[in-house]
Amino acid sequence: MEKRKEGFLIDKGAQDKDFIFGTRVVMESIHAGKDIDKVLIQKEVNNDLTKELIKICKANQIPVVRVPEGKLNRITRKNHQGVVAQMSAIAYASLDNVIDNCYATGQAPLILVLDRITDVRNFGAIARSAECAGVHAIVIPEKGSAQINSDAIKTSVGALNFLPIVRVKNLFFTCRDLQKSGLQVVAVTEKTEDLMYSADLANPVALLMGSEEDGISPDLMNLADQKVKIPMQGRIESLNVSVSAGVVIYEAVRQRSVS
Repeated sequence: MEKRKEGFLIDKGAQDKDFIFGTRVVMESIHAGKDIDKVLIQKEVNNDLTKELIKICKANQIPVVRVPEGKLNRITRKNHQGVVAQMSAIAYASLDNVIDNCYATGQAPLILVLDRITDVRNFGAIARSAECAGVHAIVIPEKGSAQINSDAIKTSVGALNFLPIVRVKNLFFTCRDLQKSGLQVVAVTEKTEDLMYSADLANPVALLMGSEEDGISPDLMNLADQKVKIPMQGRIESLNVSVSAGVVIYEAVRQRSVS
């Protein structure tokens, strides 16, 4: 169950996820630049060292989740001290670096922003289409997004190993920053009469996709520069979000190929 990895004690938990445990070990891992998906802290633990860890997590945009002791005990049988961190299956990218690199190499950024896409297989399928189409990055929120685990990587057929994934604290402020960087934010939604062909996707653009349950958040919808929909001819009102993402992404590819 246990193994050594680069000097840190790691447990193999459920679904082949890697976890490290112990307050100082987690802090050292963060300082060492390890990619951590989230930190689980026991609800009752609130000492000075834990408070320091929370500050470090906040500074490094690592989500912190308070959980019952029983959840931590199910992850590891060792003395976790009330702190367990789940290692990320991928290395997250910097959005600023992605955008700067696009402009530096003469490319119009094509960014995909996913608002609360929680299904792992949908996320993996979206990543597969995005990587094949040459999307420069996928942006996801820290909370309310699918876990990037072995299932997601498998569904993406390995695309998540090559496609930059950016995790941000707040999608609203990130979309606003993208606008300031010269990108048009285009919301893909059925709540409009404008078809996707009306949008200029050949220029710098961020395509905004919402959850299958309730679509794009109202605040993001209001922020969008344009709202477009995929033309539908059948009796069913909508496509699966991974299919919708692929359709719109390749409309951007088509426009860029003829511009």
